[in-house]
Amino acid sequence: MSDLTDLYQQVILDHNKRPRNRGKLPTANRVAHGDNPTCGDQCSVYLRLDGDRVAEISFDGSGCAISQASASLMTTQVKGKTPAEIEALFKNFHHIVTTGEMPEDISDIAAFAGVHTFPARIKCATLGWHAALNALKGDPTTVKTE
Repeated sequence: MSDLTDLYQQVILDHNKRPRNRGKLPTANRVAHGDNPTCGDQCSVYLRLDGDRVAEISFDGSGCAISQASASLMTTQVKGKTPAEIEALFKNFHHIVTTGEMPEDISDIAAFAGVHTFPARIKCATLGWHAALNALKGDPTTVKTE
């Protein structure tokens, strides 16, 4: 394996073992849930909007290492951003996990490029992101990735 692939695997393993922003956010003013029945992943995203920016965000749930690491990483990437910026970030992330193409700028999001070789895992990787997008819209409907 290349050094970059090893580094990216370490990013995923680290976010899975030591998730960032995990737990219910008591000050949340938006909440959404995601469910991946195929894999058994579940993810709830809690965020607090301050004006048009995400002031705080957290997640909680259970599932495979990919879903949990991705949700953890997502929370670190969207804090402080506007809904439009988050949608653009998700579009970039989705492109990476579905094509395996590496972005021009090296970021932790690129760690998920290898997911494209396991199509069933794309749903795992995007679950938390879909829940976050629903939370931003104020849509409490549970997202199903099937």
